[in-house]
Amino acid sequence: MAYEGEILEQCGVIDIDFSETTVIAVSGDKPNVFGHLLIYAGKSRGGYYFHVAGGVHSYPHYMTEAGYRRYLRETKKKELRRLPVMLTNPQDALLYLENLLANKWLWLVVPNNCVAFVEEIIKAGGGTWASYSNLPTVATSDTISLRIQRLFSYLDAEIYKLYGVQRY
Repeated sequence: MAYEGEILEQCGVIDIDFSETTVIAVSGDKPNVFGHLLIYAGKSRGGYYFHVAGGVHSYPHYMTEAGYRRYLRETKKKELRRLPVMLTNPQDALLYLENLLANKWLWLVVPNNCVAFVEEIIKAGGGTWASYSNLPTVATSDTISLRIQRLFSYLDAEIYKLYGVQRY
């Protein structure tokens, strides 16, 4: 069986800091074409990844950076996107996550899946990020406004290049 991370059996074993938080989308595995979602916290302290995987009713897992690389390698997944999120109450996110890690998660495919797990932690921490879909690759896709912004930036750069004007 591929590596999915570790089960936290005791609080205080790892140093989790939600002042730096990121939502991470990775590719799915067959038959899951919609991908998988994890939450990453505490880059300044080495960072940890958290997610639910491995069964209908199982404990959430955590991983170090090395564990995450192993997870990607063994599951043959690829990282698709990282979205930084701001939490106004990082300590509340930590307390909520510790509770989640201590209890089995009931995986219900779409309604109570990896996206819901990540959303609950963010909400507990006072964050506003939420998906409009419980399908990971859809939930983290670019918004229309971001796509438009990228298009205008590209067009702007091409115009400068066309006229040979240096940008400062």
